[in-house]
Amino acid sequence: MDLAQTDHLKAYGIAYLSVAGGHPVEWLLNYRGGSFLLEDLPMVKREAARRGVLFESESDQDVDRIYAEIDAGNMDKVLLEKAPRIAVYTPLTKQPWDDAVTLAMTYSEIPYTKIYDKEILEGKLSQYDWLHLHHEDFSGQYSKFFASFRGAPWYVNQVATSEKTALELGFKNNVMVKKTVALAIRNYVEKGGFLFAMCLACNTLDMALACARTDGVDAVFDGTPPSPNLKNELDYSLSLAFTDFSLDTDPMSASHGDIDYNQVNAGPLKRRPANDFVLFDFSPKYDPVPAMLCQNHTDLVKGFFGLATSFPKALVKKSVTVLGQANGQDAVRYLHGNLGQGQFTYYGGHDPEDYSHAVGDAATDLSLHKNSPGYRLILNNILYPAARQKKRKT
Repeated sequence: MDLAQTDHLKAYGIAYLSVAGGHPVEWLLNYRGGSFLLEDLPMVKREAARRGVLFESESDQDVDRIYAEIDAGNMDKVLLEKAPRIAVYTPLTKQPWDDAVTLAMTYSEIPYTKIYDKEILEGKLSQYDWLHLHHEDFSGQYSKFFASFRGAPWYVNQVATSEKTALELGFKNNVMVKKTVALAIRNYVEKGGFLFAMCLACNTLDMALACARTDGVDAVFDGTPPSPNLKNELDYSLSLAFTDFSLDTDPMSASHGDIDYNQVNAGPLKRRPANDFVLFDFSPKYDPVPAMLCQNHTDLVKGFFGLATSFPKALVKKSVTVLGQANGQDAVRYLHGNLGQGQFTYYGGHDPEDYSHAVGDAATDLSLHKNSPGYRLILNNILYPAARQKKRKT
């Protein structure tokens, strides 16, 4: 999984396929870019050849040499032994943008199931080990697209469908649905689930959780101004990663609040560039979890925008581990935390191979980005729940 690898992304699919077939895989952390050691099976060789993945056969002596090198260096090995059951939280209505995580899983041939509000409210989250949040606005404000797209057919359909569904589910509007769903997702993590969110889902999930015990945001949909003391009413103990943040509930504003450092849609005077970001170097022997999530063939990932691109360091809870930080900016790009028995990862931005992906742009063709370090971070998170968990040595 170093620079010799011909298709990093599909290699994760080979590892998943092996584990799903009952053949555990060793993830060699920090060894040649986080390589996978698999059984030398005909099926593995056949699939690697079909998918264009570099597969090297090693003798028993070679494996012993690799183990000795790992034991002596800043490396470790982790056993992947159970293929995670994967769910993607995504709406049924057609949206004019893609999702990097589903693109990554489709390209690497990792299976997943789509779910949405109804399935979550029916308690079906417990059927899955890993949940990805599509680029959802958990504040219920439809990505603050009202000012720009209120007449677009896709937007009109999304709002009408969501508000109709809210009534069918017994809620007065979509905001109340999202608050309830956000709490269900939090409960899922607390009971042992793995959560991965990108872009707008990162900041708005925390916003919805902090608002779960107040009607401050809901007031916007009743046609009344939000409380001037809304920030004082927020319960930051419920949010996962962020604290002391403010909200922007003006429907004509493109901003959700101050969690998004880059303010991509707030105009040229407020927008900050999406700088490249650096992955921190964690020791697998002492910090195996962040080390797994940062496995890559480079520590520098090029920047890319999203409705939430990066997050001010000052708003990140002290209990959260920062995995990647933007160059030259006081902003966090990639972070991980624990809640109860479960864990969550937030990854800012929309598409790691499209700097400023806009509404209506074509989906990224990953066959042109087989060695994308930004997409590798997504796939690290997908394989991570398969790992036999080790206790930290610190």
